[in-house]
Amino acid sequence: MKYQERLSDINTKYPPAPRANVKDLADHIDYAVKLIGIDHVGISSDFDGGGGIDGYNSAAEALNVTIELVRRGYTEAQITKLWGGNLLRVMREVEQVARRVQEQKTKS
Repeated sequence: MKYQERLSDINTKYPPAPRANVKDLADHIDYAVKLIGIDHVGISSDFDGGGGIDGYNSAAEALNVTIELVRRGYTEAQITKLWGGNLLRVMREVEQVARRVQEQKTKS
């Protein structure tokens, strides 16, 4: 109880900085997409919470990010890329290169 009172006093005297929200996150996604292209951007999550973004504190609130992306005009295909499609594509490409390298090693 005393801890909470003291913490409240500290937060009153030194208010925490405002936290980012889902719209701020979407602004960053927009920026990255414009800068490097939709095929090179991905979104992740702090799966157990504490991410620090109002409206997206854990994977349970990921729908809020998707809703904001839809509101901004992203298509289903684009959102799929952002939510893992790009990562999966890159991992498949890495696996293909690894297989080729291994094959070359066994031929040498």
